[in-house]
Amino acid sequence: MNSEELTHEIYTVIHDLIQAMPLNNRHLLVFGVSTSEVAGQRIGSAGSDEIAQALFHGIKQAQTKFGFQIAFQCCEHLNRAVVVERKTAEYFGYTEVAAIPVPHAGGAMASYAYKHLEQSVLVEEVHADAGIDIGDTLIGMHLKPVAVPVRPSIRQVGAAHVTMAKTRPKLIGGARAVYILEK
Repeated sequence: MNSEELTHEIYTVIHDLIQAMPLNNRHLLVFGVSTSEVAGQRIGSAGSDEIAQALFHGIKQAQTKFGFQIAFQCCEHLNRAVVVERKTAEYFGYTEVAAIPVPHAGGAMASYAYKHLEQSVLVEEVHADAGIDIGDTLIGMHLKPVAVPVRPSIRQVGAAHVTMAKTRPKLIGGARAVYILEK
């Protein structure tokens, strides 16, 4: 795997998502990443700090440009808990839980993020505004209720399948409900 290509690919899919749903510092973007799948292996079988580093670099570049807050989903060994910065947990009112992700209990990406985010903490769940799933890690449990698929311009990061979603508020009411105020 070429690190520069991976950094470019993750930046590209984030940019595609931003085109569908502009995100800023009030928004949370959750990532689920199987570095094994990125490397062309079965999920959970070949975690890689090098791949995690390349992806993290691209994610941080995009975050710097667009301003959104980030979250990284852990693997099932930590019940899909989520790595965030302490300021993110406080901003959204998430409760910290006591565990530290490591490559074989949390996953390489979450472990790498935990070590490299500023004042990282683990929270049990988030309610993200959008999400990017690299390697079919199933991030849906961490999205706000109405998820809408977004199709990226590239379908893979490395060898891993990419799925993305933005969210929207629930539409409530019935036949007489109004959703857009006419001026």
